[in-house]
Amino acid sequence: MPSRLSLPCDMRALHALCRDLPPPDMVADAAIARHDSQLTKPPGSLGQLESLARWAGRWQRTDRPRAERVDIIVFAGNHGVTAQGVTPWPSDVTRQMVMNFRNGGAAINQIARVASARLRVVEVMDLRPTADFTQAPAMDEASFLHAVTTGMQAVRPGTDLLCLGEMGIGNTTPAAAMAAALFGGGGDRWAGRGTGLDEDGVRHKAQVIDRALARHAAALTDPLAIARHVGGHELAAMMGATIAARHLGIPVLVDGYICTAAVAPLYLLNPQGLAHTWLAHCSAEGGHADLARELGMRPLLDLDLRLGEGSGAGLAIPLVRAAIGCLCGMATFAQAGVGGGE
Repeated sequence: MPSRLSLPCDMRALHALCRDLPPPDMVADAAIARHDSQLTKPPGSLGQLESLARWAGRWQRTDRPRAERVDIIVFAGNHGVTAQGVTPWPSDVTRQMVMNFRNGGAAINQIARVASARLRVVEVMDLRPTADFTQAPAMDEASFLHAVTTGMQAVRPGTDLLCLGEMGIGNTTPAAAMAAALFGGGGDRWAGRGTGLDEDGVRHKAQVIDRALARHAAALTDPLAIARHVGGHELAAMMGATIAARHLGIPVLVDGYICTAAVAPLYLLNPQGLAHTWLAHCSAEGGHADLARELGMRPLLDLDLRLGEGSGAGLAIPLVRAAIGCLCGMATFAQAGVGGGE
């Protein structure tokens, strides 16, 4: 796999990066399957752990995958659509939470520490808000490409496992708008409570989404156009990080609703566009389970989380490590002198 990745200079180049993707290493996958069949356990008895180990190996391109160099990247951004009253929180909270991350005081700091993962926070576009997408496209092409490449550049070559997270007041609204534009159903299908809306607030949020979709209907011609018109800076950066990880041979743990919506365009651009990702958890935010089904994603965890920050992805790190540990550390029947092996 390349140690560096060329950044897209225009939308055509970005489309090419999303569509022309390196395949998995099926030689490594087959070798892992053969080795797994000799381990001291009944076939398939470790369930999804066996699948996780093969997933890590075929994307790291090795029959001995690793999960030592694990990065959690939290991308932060602000949203002009908050002017429409879609959240009870002011946008200033985004910057305040970024400082909390940097000072070690957030939930993701504790989860990263327990998981022995490197945590980084990236302020996309210096936290300048997108445009209010009920009035104009959230991003012009230049700012959209800048946000995508910010995400791509944040990925370190040689990382064993990448976990994605986000922070952005109001960002469940662009996530829901993207889901609606990509899979249909309008705001009612995809809008949820976010950071504390009541039922009236959720209805208003759905109406705001529907107004945006109607305004941009003629421009929502492909998945990247959708991400640009009704997405957000940190969502574009998470998509960029996922693209980079694919080209660099790094498996990715996807976090909750916002992260899943951010990477969803890659699935529609290429049916295998998210094959190197695994959904870490199912969020309690309305719409996430439905979106996961649309993408054919099966979550590892279901803990009623709706925090964001990459919290669910961070909690799934020990599962990946356990899967790899069993693959690489267990004895074979022959080594253990246990009957039943071939």
